[in-house]
Amino acid sequence: MSELAERFETHDPGEKLVAEKIRCDACPVMCYIADGRTGACDRYGNVGGRIVRIDPLTILDHAAETGAAMVPFVAEGEAWDGELVNTGRRFVTAIGAGTTYPDYKPAPFIVSQEVEGVDLVTVVTEGIFSYCGVKVKIDTDRHLGPETAIVRSQGEAIGHVTTGEYGSQMLSLGGVHHLTGGSKAEGRATCDALLDLCNRKPVELSIDGGATIVVEAGKPPVIDGKQEHRMRVGCGSATIGMFATQWRGLVDEVVVVDDHITGVVSEHQAGKVLGWQDTGIKIIGRRSTPGRYFKVSEPGLGWGGTSISDPLSILGDWNAKKGARPGLSLLMVSTTGEQFAYYELDDELKPVEKPFPERLQKSVGLIEDNCEPALCTVLFIGGAGGSLRAGVTENPVNLTRSVQGLKTYVTVGGAPVYVWPGGGITLMVDVTRVPEGAFGYVPTPALVAPIEFTLRRDDYIRLGGYEAEIRSVHDIVAKGGEYLNARRGTGAPGGNPWPPLAQLHRVPANGAG
Repeated sequence: MSELAERFETHDPGEKLVAEKIRCDACPVMCYIADGRTGACDRYGNVGGRIVRIDPLTILDHAAETGAAMVPFVAEGEAWDGELVNTGRRFVTAIGAGTTYPDYKPAPFIVSQEVEGVDLVTVVTEGIFSYCGVKVKIDTDRHLGPETAIVRSQGEAIGHVTTGEYGSQMLSLGGVHHLTGGSKAEGRATCDALLDLCNRKPVELSIDGGATIVVEAGKPPVIDGKQEHRMRVGCGSATIGMFATQWRGLVDEVVVVDDHITGVVSEHQAGKVLGWQDTGIKIIGRRSTPGRYFKVSEPGLGWGGTSISDPLSILGDWNAKKGARPGLSLLMVSTTGEQFAYYELDDELKPVEKPFPERLQKSVGLIEDNCEPALCTVLFIGGAGGSLRAGVTENPVNLTRSVQGLKTYVTVGGAPVYVWPGGGITLMVDVTRVPEGAFGYVPTPALVAPIEFTLRRDDYIRLGGYEAEIRSVHDIVAKGGEYLNARRGTGAPGGNPWPPLAQLHRVPANGAG
């Protein structure tokens, strides 16, 4: 919340309406707001009888990038008292811009600037997204819950576990049915969770039949109270392939325990190529191809994402006719290298745990070194509907065609997005690439996200854009806009391209990188 917003009290929906209140029409709730108060969204307030967007319009400087001192706030009617480092690299974002609701009017800001001799236009608006959600990628081997299991926040269903990816568990949260298709409590809980996740705040989620997890974008997950440190280096078979040479001559058998594919070096093709001798080992599981076993255990929080705490539980009887012998050495290790143990067969061909030998420490450490850090990635996904597109052009379908034809470059708070193929404008963005605090909400409930469309001015005119509303960056900095809010300059997040230049060079896949 901005410094200006902190001076306001929040609107009380149950308070009796009085004559001094004015109606805000920036969203479908249409709060009546008294002077010096904010609406239910905390985004708009009544200042002296005018509806004002409380948070400042954010202008990024791509020369300074993150870490640069912010230019002080500039209120409506005041002169801009500080220059950004490089005025040729400014980008007016939709953060703090305001919306087009009730959808009959042009976007709050339609900005023109010349780049390398080409006149580009950026259309800036805060979109109200009822059709939105987040995809959460959690880099961990730990079992979070069965596929399609309900994910809950504040006890309410807000999404589900979806198909896992290599070394990662995936959640699909939000969507219109959870936001508006269930109870009021479900809608509020969904909106609260989505808003916090998109604004990079920690959210505790519980999974039916599974774990409780704390998710925060850009941070390691905390699963059942324990912070994760690594994602797996690969499946058990891949781990065997990568590190078989490290074990040759040091140990007679290696088993890499994994929920998906457990690997056995003596049977694996990598071991065969290296001349590994048979050991007579027996794995309890479904054999796939040589040295690769499925379903050695149910998934869980144990070794390699299995439910086991004792790795010997996946072994059957050893076969002396196929190479088993007293003294045969065995290394069992997980796909992260976090769990490992060393055994030798006794006279009855039973594995007996022994102190872990120094000669194998390096190989286990190498597995750990090759594991990437456990991390939560939050992707906001939303569909830009007809009302939002109507703020860009009087013929909204033209914008869709322009985006799909890569003539229009889409950003969220200046961050590059991936636009899905097919109909409509369905976009996805990594929230860690968006400036902090960029997402808001309206209590319908729905999320509010900044969205910008950048294209050549002549293309904009051809698709039926609002030519009379085009303004220069300088004019917007100096005068502001309809909602009378302050302006601020700040360094752009590092690594994001300067959107006007990206459009000029026609970045493939609409900035999907």
